[in-house]
Amino acid sequence: MDTILSLSLKQTYVRSKIVANPKDIKMEIDKKKCVGCGNCHAVCTMGVIYLDEDGKSVVNQDECVECYTCYRVLRNEGYIPWFVRAIRKILSLFRLGYLAEVDVCPTGALTPPELKWPRSIRAQFSDPTTTHPGTGIRGRGTEEIKTNDVTGRLRRGEAGLVVEIGRPGTGAFFRDIEKVAVALAKLKPHFESKNPITQLMVSPETGKLRDDILNEKALSAIIEMKIELERIPEFLHALEQIQREIDTVTSVGMASKCQPDGTIPHEEWVRKAGYILSPNGKTNIGLGRPLFKEKES
Repeated sequence: MDTILSLSLKQTYVRSKIVANPKDIKMEIDKKKCVGCGNCHAVCTMGVIYLDEDGKSVVNQDECVECYTCYRVLRNEGYIPWFVRAIRKILSLFRLGYLAEVDVCPTGALTPPELKWPRSIRAQFSDPTTTHPGTGIRGRGTEEIKTNDVTGRLRRGEAGLVVEIGRPGTGAFFRDIEKVAVALAKLKPHFESKNPITQLMVSPETGKLRDDILNEKALSAIIEMKIELERIPEFLHALEQIQREIDTVTSVGMASKCQPDGTIPHEEWVRKAGYILSPNGKTNIGLGRPLFKEKES
């Protein structure tokens, strides 16, 4: 039986230089430096880094969403590649193996060259450290609905509907995101204008996205809209139908203003549509000073 030793050749390490604009990089692996330790495979959010036939790691560029996780998480130990390979070869003669610490790239093989449009949109939606140029905040959506006391986005009789498309390990191509947006646009919702997906629409009336991004992929994306409470069943059934036509997963969030008696208006309409609400909702309990007050009708 082979024995694996976890060796640290030195205690100090050199951190990789952090690039100022993560959205402008593309993740590749320098095969001249890679020693095939496999640490980057484990941290890849999409599971798309693998060993090539030459025993060195390679990134599936079609499936990579440029989330930047491997480059941010794995510290560069700065070893010379031939030295690491020599140590591994010597150990193999004694049926031993060199296993690098799990949070390192021993030779700094992860290489980030420039990333051009439209591929840069992958990082904008997938890298949580990147400020989205369309919203001015980090992340795939706008400020969460729990800020409603300030923004007044939702009024009585209205529901906020969010559809998240994609998940780590699966992701979502923008062509599938477009299918969902087009299906919902037929029902005439009010798409949130500040939402990144809305900003990519050729026209919110149709839900059609820009053609040049359809073959790009993101870790996930969020479509945000506002609808009348009584139309909740109509939208949920439409989402159930379009889910069968896309090659990814979706999750749906619903929000509405609580009634004075503490009841939640959208719960009734979700039940009428035949769905069960997950208990992991977010509730604004109003401890802050409300900057928006809806006028009584």
